[in-house]
Amino acid sequence: MTAQAATTGAAGQVPGVEVLTIGRCGIDIYPLQVGVGLEEVESFGKFLGGSPTNVAVAAARYGHDSAVVTGVGADPFGRFVRAEMRRLGVSDDYVVTKADYNTPVTFCEIFPPDSFPLYFYREPSAPDLELEVEDVPLHAVREAPVFWVSATGLSKDPSRRAHHTALDARGDARGRQAVTVIDLDYRAMFWESREAAHREVSAVLPKVTVAIGNREECEVAVGERDPERAADALLEAGVELAIVKQGLEGTLARTRDERVEMPVTRVETKNGLGAGDAFGGAVCHGLLEGWSLEKTVFAASTAGAIVSSRLECSTAMPTEPELLDMMRRNRGVCAPDLDL
Repeated sequence: MTAQAATTGAAGQVPGVEVLTIGRCGIDIYPLQVGVGLEEVESFGKFLGGSPTNVAVAAARYGHDSAVVTGVGADPFGRFVRAEMRRLGVSDDYVVTKADYNTPVTFCEIFPPDSFPLYFYREPSAPDLELEVEDVPLHAVREAPVFWVSATGLSKDPSRRAHHTALDARGDARGRQAVTVIDLDYRAMFWESREAAHREVSAVLPKVTVAIGNREECEVAVGERDPERAADALLEAGVELAIVKQGLEGTLARTRDERVEMPVTRVETKNGLGAGDAFGGAVCHGLLEGWSLEKTVFAASTAGAIVSSRLECSTAMPTEPELLDMMRRNRGVCAPDLDL
């Protein structure tokens, strides 16, 4: 499957949400002092967060209609999440309130270039992990040209059941060549064990068309850490496009007929936490625009670099002019034969 082939069915679909994501949302509390632990930080910034939510924001920055299926608490942070979604161009029509749980907060520490510890406050549970089957807007799930799920949404019930219901509903959409993406996103604190993560993630691979993950996440999903073998295993599991992120070693993207290796776009890293979400948003954009696989992966790598050079995540997502400008400046190193 090329990026072009992935979107051939999108034009005839019912108008509405183009990129629909499901899963985490919350508040990111980022320190405004760099290179010190939280115990020494004196001031913070408050931002919309949660990986699937950030992907929806990134898609909206490229001009796509996007929405998130998620949950918030009946609290001020929940009100902020919904208001900030709308401000950033993301529909909150599918955000439900779970009054028994607080809207989650995530703190981080910033130690450039490669250490950004995260501290999740999501106990005893988070509203997005309490999504019920009846909270899933099946009509929107079926109609969206791109549907994005995060593996962490499979970590516990009732969210696991809600995700399976949504993925099963995408069965009809798959026949129209709509794209279902899984972010292999593995965070050990969400799972009872690594083995449980492997069991649940591997079980849904036949239901998706695109899988994106780093080497550890691929190892959890299919038991392979080597990029080539991981891509092979993902394709054998039923995925049509496998994207393996390798940090500073770049990105490998494989279909059954095509292979792209993309060097990393070099920047001065300020906060690497949003890079993966920016990467995902650009993948969605490239697929919707019918870009070649090479251009899509180059765009994703570049978008990740742009966001890693900024402090925040959701509000740091680039527009298409920003993205294309940086791609042109780095084309000679990353994709010299690509027409931009």
